[in-house]
Amino acid sequence: MATLTIRLSDDKHQRLKALAQHRHISLNKLFEEFTIQALTEFDSESRFRALAAKGDIEQGLRLLDKLDIALSN
Repeated sequence: MATLTIRLSDDKHQRLKALAQHRHISLNKLFEEFTIQALTEFDSESRFRALAAKGDIEQGLRLLDKLDIALSN
């Protein structure tokens, strides 16, 4: 396991500590959750772009239209 040092303003540090306390988790666990979310989003976007590069544009646009409709309901 690696150790990472980051620099934050005192205000951000206090706000993140308060958020972690509100969630009843450690600050370390909070950052772990943030990294999992960011990496999941990155992996999803990467997979989407790879599939889109070799996919049918019209079919992709139809699927996105269906998604827009589903999300607006």
